[in-house]
Amino acid sequence: MASNQISPEQAHAWLQSGEAQLIDVREAEEFRAGHIAYAASVPLAQLVATVDGMGLGQGRKIIFQCQKGSRGGQACATMAARAGGAEVYNIAGGLEAWRAAGLPVVGGKAASVSIFRQVQMIVGGMVAALVVLGFAGMTVAFALAGLMGLALAVAGATGWCGLALLLNRMPWNR
Repeated sequence: MASNQISPEQAHAWLQSGEAQLIDVREAEEFRAGHIAYAASVPLAQLVATVDGMGLGQGRKIIFQCQKGSRGGQACATMAARAGGAEVYNIAGGLEAWRAAGLPVVGGKAASVSIFRQVQMIVGGMVAALVVLGFAGMTVAFALAGLMGLALAVAGATGWCGLALLLNRMPWNR
């Protein structure tokens, strides 16, 4: 385990004693589906802009958490120098390890596939199919694949994704 990695049990002890503050760096829909009660939701993409005004540290450890631990590790690396000398940690294994340890989660059951991942699967599948069609002689399919890539770039740059808005309305995401 890396030096900034802590177990869910250690994080729980620090949170209960007030020694630490917890920041959940998953996307908002993931947070809504289930989260640790002590957590503040600050998606990783908005971390730097948001935490500068939060007064992090100030005598308390900062714990980052995500679904499996990867984004929490990125948050630790990003914030280690910005947190005013505060100690930063990541829950090893993220929310999945927290649940596996039998610790409480607000929102109950494990989240279904996130909207973000659903968008990735749908658009990735469509691009792959269009490229295959392009190589099969339907050259317009290459242009459609390019448009799908452009749509992803626009969604990433602006934060607006029509497909994600549509998927949010689907019955399996309610």
